Amino acid sequence: MSTLKRFLKNTVIYGIAAVLPKAINVALVKLHTSNLSNEQFSNNTHFYVWIAYLNVLLAYGMETTFFRYFNKEKEKRKVVSTSFLSIFSTSIIALLALLLFKTEIANFIGFSKPIYFELLVWISILDALVVIPFAYLRVTNRPIRYTLIRILNITVFAFFNLLFLWYIPLALKKGYFLPEFVSSNFNFHFKEGYIFIANLIASVVTFFVLLPVIFKFKITFDKRIIKDMLGYSWPILIAGLAYITNENLDKLVIKDVMGDYEMGAYAAAYKIGVIMSLFIYAFKLGAEPFFFNYASKDNAKEAYAIIMKWFTIAGSLLMLFVMLYIDIIAPLLLGSSSFFELLHIVPIILVALLLFGIYNNLSIWYKLTDKTKYGMYFSVFGALITVAFLYLLVPKIGSIGAAWATLAAYGSMTVISYIFSRKHYLIPYNIKDIFFYLIFSVILFLIYDYYISDNLWIATAFFLFYLIVLFLKEKKELQKILKR
Repeated sequence: MSTLKRFLKNTVIYGIAAVLPKAINVALVKLHTSNLSNEQFSNNTHFYVWIAYLNVLLAYGMETTFFRYFNKEKEKRKVVSTSFLSIFSTSIIALLALLLFKTEIANFIGFSKPIYFELLVWISILDALVVIPFAYLRVTNRPIRYTLIRILNITVFAFFNLLFLWYIPLALKKGYFLPEFVSSNFNFHFKEGYIFIANLIASVVTFFVLLPVIFKFKITFDKRIIKDMLGYSWPILIAGLAYITNENLDKLVIKDVMGDYEMGAYAAAYKIGVIMSLFIYAFKLGAEPFFFNYASKDNAKEAYAIIMKWFTIAGSLLMLFVMLYIDIIAPLLLGSSSFFELLHIVPIILVALLLFGIYNNLSIWYKLTDKTKYGMYFSVFGALITVAFLYLLVPKIGSIGAAWATLAAYGSMTVISYIFSRKHYLIPYNIKDIFFYLIFSVILFLIYDYYISDNLWIATAFFLFYLIVLFLKEKKELQKILKR
């Protein structure tokens, strides 16, 4: 089996675990935007922005570090146990500290209801405790079990979303039977809070399902291993925080500068970009273990170059599809028309996210050379650009300024990482083809959007034209791949 075929197989298997749950999450956006006002959707977004920050802090780069040291160390059981005990210990300390000062912290970060912060803490702690068990299933090549548990998590979350936001309100309106404690306690002004409760239930179920995996970990704690792992992981932690800043600070700034209504509309439009995020996340799940496991092969660098090229091709194709058919996709994903006001940011966000996917590919050079500090430098650099552009542009040109800030951050990170990779871990990327497919898809959309727009047949013609050019340009390489 060829390198590309083997990689694709690995990506597809783990991609199901990534794409299906996130696809269900995307489907839930319509339920949320149909039942929540812009202001309530803003509260929902605000909650998950802070969950993202806390998740990164509580995991402190140990997932990627675990992959590296599991393949590097001979005593793999010690790596597993030490990693889990480290996260378990820090999670318990964080739980006690956050709950002790919950009122002060909730007020400081702007939670209107203290109960929201308590839910945030418990969800984040439970999510941190399953980081190593999930990573263990991936690194030991147990994709079916990993996938089923991920699907169980999102299924429970989706079920309780439907229960709280659709069935119970419908039952109360129509007079259907409901238990007394439900009908008397249901609060129509707490709808976003029920989303958080659904998340907590899903996290509890996932934790208990993974307990058998956790109990397999032999209780050993190796000081040398944890010292080495923390030295490797702390730059990943800083990079993770910078990434969350690049990804989420725009929502917080829009909320502060322009208000909850505008932030709700912006966050809903940004959700359409999740389609690109699905692709990137599915790729990452398969790519990260593959890159580490394949590093010792003689043709590793050539394989990485091939994967980068086809990642860009697939990403550009997906980006063009969403751009051309945005008028069809938006109503499918979003509920109320009040969330359609900022759809013009979507193309900018899609390009930004694709560049971030390319940056993820490039990041293999500093992970394989144990120079993760560079990932920290690049991410912090991107975060500084994000902050600067946000506070410069949002007050002047509004929400579209936040989208341009995201593009500027990811674009600069991609360029600077590529420049440094040439010096430290030279991979023969086909830059000419990567640029061609990326720019070609953008130019096709700009021509369509400026001169035509709102014509499904012509949009389809543009998309088919891209496919024809792709086939003619890559015909020989496709034939080689299929023959192997």
